[in-house]
Amino acid sequence: MKKYTIILLCVTMLVAMNSVAQNKGIAYYTANAPFKMEAVKTPTFPDKKFTITDYGAKSTKNFLNTKAINDAIDACSAAGGGTVVIPSGIWLTGPIELKSNVNLYASKGAEINFTEDHTQYPMIAPGNKGNKFVTKSPIYAYEATNIAITGEGIFDGAGDSWREVKKSKVDKATWMILQNKGGVLSNDGKVWWPSREAYAGEEYVKSLKEKSNVTAEDYVAARDFLRPYMVYFIKCKQVLLEGITLRNSPKFVFYPNNCRDLTMNKVNVYNDFAAQNGDGIDISACKNVMIYQCTVNAGDDGICMKSSGKTETPTSANLENIVIAECTVLKAHGGFVIGSNTDGGMNNIFVTNCTFKGSDIGVRVKSNSGVGGLVHNIYIQDIYMLNIEQEAFSFITDYANVTAGKSKKDVMPTENNKTPEFTNFFCKNIVCVGANQGFKLSGLADKKIHHLYFENVTISAAKGFECKESEEIFLKNVKIKTEDSEVYRTNGCKGIHINE
Repeated sequence: MKKYTIILLCVTMLVAMNSVAQNKGIAYYTANAPFKMEAVKTPTFPDKKFTITDYGAKSTKNFLNTKAINDAIDACSAAGGGTVVIPSGIWLTGPIELKSNVNLYASKGAEINFTEDHTQYPMIAPGNKGNKFVTKSPIYAYEATNIAITGEGIFDGAGDSWREVKKSKVDKATWMILQNKGGVLSNDGKVWWPSREAYAGEEYVKSLKEKSNVTAEDYVAARDFLRPYMVYFIKCKQVLLEGITLRNSPKFVFYPNNCRDLTMNKVNVYNDFAAQNGDGIDISACKNVMIYQCTVNAGDDGICMKSSGKTETPTSANLENIVIAECTVLKAHGGFVIGSNTDGGMNNIFVTNCTFKGSDIGVRVKSNSGVGGLVHNIYIQDIYMLNIEQEAFSFITDYANVTAGKSKKDVMPTENNKTPEFTNFFCKNIVCVGANQGFKLSGLADKKIHHLYFENVTISAAKGFECKESEEIFLKNVKIKTEDSEVYRTNGCKGIHINE
């Protein structure tokens, strides 16, 4: 009884802390970040409106509004910028390409449904560089500056027409419905694919890599396999997403890559938990980012940091100065996640006053040789976790990214370069009520996880603390409430400092 009284007291205290902390505002978290953080630049727009119905858009079930919406965006950008208005109603469309100085405003009551006709999504080479083509995303922008998607409307990516589904992730009734739709089952009957092109696409793409001078047309046969990200911004500056709902993505919901000065404010992100590779928010190699009061439900990682590419120095980072505040992650593989791509380096990430309810893992840090790099100066504080399926904290540097229909042995890394290094993580004021395990740390013999600091952490879990190939781990006032007789298990570790 004493154990649960202590946990209840901790929860009550944290809830009280969070209630005070909520709605402090973006400026507060920027000013109080534990590192020097410049105010994230947000876009501004001229007071000019371009309504899509003036360009031929029709709110009917079968009318495709792709041209009308993109014509309105082109006109707005050419006129020096303004707001493209999508009125209340249901709007069917193909891909939308956002241009500089345009605010795409989805009015309350507007539902923008992206078509299930995959032929409407052309194959493109982002930036027209190289011969690697991808399927154009439902919402796409390249090297755009001063852009936004705002309003209270809903964007639906028709993701269920693209995604494969694992039998283990759905109930029997849903599995029967999928098979009745047609599609293709894997040889072992464990994965359903919506089309034969999607099922065979991986081998076809491998064959294209052996060819030179491939074209967009060569990639068309792999379009169903090369599922697009729902919102894909590349090398954009001064970006704002505010108030909108993004749901049902073919792959990751929001994937900004090499962007700067990005704000997400009160955005709802939803993918069903069965959505394969259905990450919620994946910030990749971006700088100066604020994610504030967003709610995420995902089929994979909830709010995730990724970083790839060459860095200026061994200690510099392609992803840095990130603040994530007052967000809620529901079902997901991880609440706050780093990796698995970390070879571009990460520095200065602040996660505060967030809640993770029902995710597989609370804080999930993962990478492996071949895609690993230096990840340091990560601050995680004032976090409440509830009903975590696996670990409250997981740090893994031998992670294998297993795709549908594959096993771990199929994807184990073979490269010895680009080794991940996790260090200088500062985690404090954290409560987790209900987890399978409190901590799991798994480093490499030649590159141990090191210098992790945990302070004022209370966790109730079936199992306690498991650690291998790690060193200089500091646990100050860390309480693990478990029925397990052996709370701490270590292998190849040294410098585990426990201060009650």
